[in-house]
Amino acid sequence: MQCYGVVKVWKQLKRESIDIARCTVQRLMRQLGLQGVRRGHVIRTTIPNENAICPLDRVQRQFHADRPNQLWVSDFTYVSTWQGWLYVAFVVDVFARRIVGWRVSNSMRTDFVLDALEQALHARQPSRMDGLIHRVLPR
Repeated sequence: MQCYGVVKVWKQLKRESIDIARCTVQRLMRQLGLQGVRRGHVIRTTIPNENAICPLDRVQRQFHADRPNQLWVSDFTYVSTWQGWLYVAFVVDVFARRIVGWRVSNSMRTDFVLDALEQALHARQPSRMDGLIHRVLPR
């Protein structure tokens, strides 16, 4: 079953010579609980595992660094393209506020996020003395 939106219902009524204002159609549809079909796909990027062990939050949401390679944060997002959805993972050095590693993938898998971290590690080559903390941003 299709459910047309306000504009399509209003235009169809006009074609059938029923003189009615668009706002009236909107009000009546709202009163009847009718709404148009929403276009596009809803992408769920994070499916939490309630049984997974969560690491300690060593940053306590204080995203501040005094020197390079002290704190990196990472996240990933999705982008709609003509070819479909693409996923972009990135790692940001909080001190420099610059992306130090990134990857693009057509699937939402763990390995492409880890590839972004590997790229950042290879590009920056932090030493053990830097005391680097890598924090994944929460959803």
